[in-house]
Amino acid sequence: MPISAFVLLAGLATVPAVPDARAAGQAHGTATVSGQVYLERDGHPGRTADEPGLAGVAVSNGRDIARTDARDCYRISAMPGQAVFVVKPAGYRFMPGTGGLPDFWTRVVAPGPMQADFALLAAGGPDDGPGDGARDAFEVLLFADTQVKSARDIDYYRRDIVEPLQGRHAASFGITLGDLVDDAVALYPALNAVTLQLGVPWFHVPGNHDVDPGARDDGMSLAHWEAVYGPDTYAVEEGAATFVFLDDVVVKADGDYAGGLREDQFLFLERYLAQVPRDRLLVLGMHVPLFDGGRRGFRADDRARLFALLRDRPRVLVLSGHSHTQQHYWHGVQDGWEGRAPLHEYNVGAACGAFWSGAPDAAGIPDATMSDGTPNGHATLSVRGDGGYALAYHPARVADGDSSFTTAMALHAPRVLRRGAYPAWGVYANVFMGDAATRVEYRIDGGEWTPMRRVERADPRLLAENAADDLAPALRGYDRSPEATASTHLWRGALATGLDPGEHRIEVRAFDRWQGEAMASTSYVLQEMPADRGAGYVPAGPVP
Repeated sequence: MPISAFVLLAGLATVPAVPDARAAGQAHGTATVSGQVYLERDGHPGRTADEPGLAGVAVSNGRDIARTDARDCYRISAMPGQAVFVVKPAGYRFMPGTGGLPDFWTRVVAPGPMQADFALLAAGGPDDGPGDGARDAFEVLLFADTQVKSARDIDYYRRDIVEPLQGRHAASFGITLGDLVDDAVALYPALNAVTLQLGVPWFHVPGNHDVDPGARDDGMSLAHWEAVYGPDTYAVEEGAATFVFLDDVVVKADGDYAGGLREDQFLFLERYLAQVPRDRLLVLGMHVPLFDGGRRGFRADDRARLFALLRDRPRVLVLSGHSHTQQHYWHGVQDGWEGRAPLHEYNVGAACGAFWSGAPDAAGIPDATMSDGTPNGHATLSVRGDGGYALAYHPARVADGDSSFTTAMALHAPRVLRRGAYPAWGVYANVFMGDAATRVEYRIDGGEWTPMRRVERADPRLLAENAADDLAPALRGYDRSPEATASTHLWRGALATGLDPGEHRIEVRAFDRWQGEAMASTSYVLQEMPADRGAGYVPAGPVP
């Protein structure tokens, strides 16, 4: 419900926070946090007489939800150590806080009464009044797995991901979907300083490499994270969408981890979603994919419980990272999903690609191609005023003048084939945002467009890189490229060998459900060979 609607309801009572049984049993150790949420106009902390209060704004301790009343006041119980945070309403933005991160939370340090006021800025500027912004379209930058482990990696991230975007994006905010660092939690401040050069509020989700090194207890595994980023589960409202960010890494007593959610997170979801209109676009941001069912994958019981909470919502998008590959996964009956339409999960390609590995380019930046052949990069989410959305992936680097490697796909074909040979060789198209429903076609020398066949196998482009690493007498980079694994977005088309000798042009087109038609091209040569060349045959000219 828009803020303006709450303002019109005179005498609106605060929605009471319902403490869980554990907290209720320790009531003597709780804090009572109260305060105001108001519109900040002069840009300085502290409310002045001309800065109006905001009614109906949600405030949470990560389990319970309270809302500011008609006098812009809230009251909520919390345990020492918990973060209390405000849910940003549509049409507003957060003040920048420590280190430039959004200032939307405070930590409860002791039992007893505690005062905590939250300031919000109007999205359009300091002189704007309250507004819901619900019809406004907006864009979000999506990063996954920046996974830096050193100052060198931060420099790669700065030059490869951040600097090309500075002043060239139209995003309202950005999200990093976990594994900000590679077990190097001391790098958070340096990493943040680079990310915030993009000039928009940035929200973060913890990953398995963001937990404190040596952690053996899930409840204490994010001490460094929480000191910098605050709550590990929280929500933000923007335009016609609601974003809920979830820590879905459960640290076990042996130091290993699994994907899943805690009881307090389920309570937060149940209580918060009960107040979110059912047909509003709901975006869940997490690290471990819901479709990952391996030893460290998302726990089946937790997935079933989450699906039960979501099944009656017609518009849900799940964003995840972790895999260092990229794919769209459509959850259906086979996964326990009972919604009317498949649940869309977009597993975002990693900003670090394959952990900043591979042979460096002329600028010294590693190739970083992921094991499924996806180049490293970032994605964008565009949300329309009606709650519809579109996704796009943006490779970090595309070579100028190379028509076989575009922002949408990369092609691989043999350079030369024998004219008249059995057509057992093909052109491969790795369509980065493709899935089983994507139409991909090719043609040779401007002929008829022919469907390509989707295959789940290793990308030959990366296999060639693996071979180059194997054959090199010395390391080609700090770390080798990853071993190629089966890609979910690879297509193959057989190459004709009965054409005239010489060079032949291959064109490939793919039809993205959001971005439309994309094209790429390459070529191959057919070479004439004698029927019986003999043991001493030497080609008349150089082999192309």
